[in-house]
Amino acid sequence: MSSRVQVSLRVAASPQRAFDVFTREIGAWWRPNQLFQFTPQSAGVLSFEPAEQAGGQGRLIETQADGSVFEIGRVTAWEPGERLAFGWRQASFSDVQHTHVEVRFEAVGEETRVTVEHRGWDTVPQEHVARHHFPDRVFLLRHGEWWQALLASLRAAVQRSGSSG
Repeated sequence: MSSRVQVSLRVAASPQRAFDVFTREIGAWWRPNQLFQFTPQSAGVLSFEPAEQAGGQGRLIETQADGSVFEIGRVTAWEPGERLAFGWRQASFSDVQHTHVEVRFEAVGEETRVTVEHRGWDTVPQEHVARHHFPDRVFLLRHGEWWQALLASLRAAVQRSGSSG
């Protein structure tokens, strides 16, 4: 069984609007965390690169102030208003260390439940720098807290945008 984190939060928007803010505005609502940096550089700006710009498969990237780009992962599912999935890696990961994020958007009355499942942490050993030597339970708890904070930031971005449709 894969070590994973799963968190959910409701936003006052349609599933399509929540998906659009998540994907199109990720650079605005994403909050870097010193514990979970993608590269040793300071945090850059996240964005989803469309498939046509990335050789047929979209990708999540981080762009640094100097213009350099780090590929966090390839998009494996792009179903607007329903589901988004992508690979997730840090610069320190080896070729066999990889995690995967799946985000689901489910209508619940006038709101949307956004659920993030981040799995595959069992491929990254406890002693790896990305896990900060935390035991599995502590690492997953801390990572889950970060995803919960990210979803709260997404909710605030949806509210600022003013559109629920």
